[in-house]
Amino acid sequence: MSIEVITRKAGSFVHRVQVASFEELLVDVPTVVGGEDSAPDPHDYFDLSLGACKSITVLMYARRKGLPLASIVTTVDRDDSDERRAGENAEYRLSVSMHFQAEDGAELDEVTRQRLLEISERCPIHRLMTSTRVSVTSREISPE
Repeated sequence: MSIEVITRKAGSFVHRVQVASFEELLVDVPTVVGGEDSAPDPHDYFDLSLGACKSITVLMYARRKGLPLASIVTTVDRDDSDERRAGENAEYRLSVSMHFQAEDGAELDEVTRQRLLEISERCPIHRLMTSTRVSVTSREISPE
């Protein structure tokens, strides 16, 4: 699968992202670094992928187990204050809070809520971010 990131207009940091048939995803950077602050920045997409994956993973589990889970509010808080430190002292911290909402009239007991939280840590993006070595290669291609 390929994702294309295309500059929207010359001299702008705003990019259009083309993923499958979704063509209106935009990426920008904050005005403090010269952007227009018109869309989420790359860090936002990184962080939101974790929150979305955790929510979806838990909802899939709940559906498979027949649990009365109606919705989830997942909040991802970022602490990037040590991200640019040198070497192994660099750290990008994400803290995830989840609120599980049961269907009308139903309740989720403490054991079930803890199990849902455990399941959230098995989402593919969580595992990718915490236990997988990721390799990135970059190359220039000639225009055709």
